Amino acid sequence: MKLDDITAFMSAVRCQSIIHAAQSLQLTQPAITRRIQNLEHDLGVELLDRNTKPLKPTVIGLRVYKQCLAILREMENLRELVASDRPPSGMLRIGVPQTLSDAVLPHAFKQLKAAYPDLNTQVSTDWGSHLLSGIEKDELDAAVAFFPSRKVFSGSVVANSLGSMNLLVVCAKDQAPKRPCRLVDCHQNGWVLNPDGCGFRSSLQHTLMEQGLELRVNLETFGVELQLGLVADGLGLGLVPGPLLERSAHYERLAVVNLKDFKPTIDLWLLQPRFLGNLQGPVDFFQKLIGQTLNFL
Repeated sequence: MKLDDITAFMSAVRCQSIIHAAQSLQLTQPAITRRIQNLEHDLGVELLDRNTKPLKPTVIGLRVYKQCLAILREMENLRELVASDRPPSGMLRIGVPQTLSDAVLPHAFKQLKAAYPDLNTQVSTDWGSHLLSGIEKDELDAAVAFFPSRKVFSGSVVANSLGSMNLLVVCAKDQAPKRPCRLVDCHQNGWVLNPDGCGFRSSLQHTLMEQGLELRVNLETFGVELQLGLVADGLGLGLVPGPLLERSAHYERLAVVNLKDFKPTIDLWLLQPRFLGNLQGPVDFFQKLIGQTLNFL
């Protein structure tokens, strides 16, 4: 059996199409068909039910597919074993949440480049769910993302909690309530928030819905500093992790709203695949930089 034949078969099962499998492997359709036929000949079984649309494996084909996954994982482990002895080089793909991009990227990536000059770092900013998907699909080598402390991750992802953050509701200092209040007392002031997809916004919206209240968004914009500047100008309430508020240039112009019925917390996680080879050192270093930047370590 040849690895190329196994790869062609697995691609056909994943894509549910010979044509799409050929496109994903940048081969011709006859080449994919020939490789799958070679594997079927070597095993003496029919692996694909060619009468179904979309294309599906036979019963034994599905069992073979699962075994092939194990074979490829072991081969990847072998590559990782060899690669781990080499100095880090090539591309390191890192994902960072929109909320942290301003606070984390300038310092962390400057230090990362100084420590690993032969490593090129590619940065993606997105919501946590998309970054997690990038790890699971092998599109990212590491990501930091916000999730609840009890989040359960798939077996293909190694997740380390860097620490918990309080999410604080803030307002312009001259608009601060004089005593603790509830969401119902202040929600009509409106909010300055990230667009849909942000976990902080979802948490707030869920709490408001439970109380029969409507989320009123005055402004939607990316970037914590921009949002806090708008809040400080009196354009609405904001929602920000505590460490980022303390680092903000607008800190002196803001006040924390003490809400009796909304005190959310969230964990910051470092996510990575199970095997990184010689990229494990840079990822561990990046994790340390994030912790230091946000005062977790």
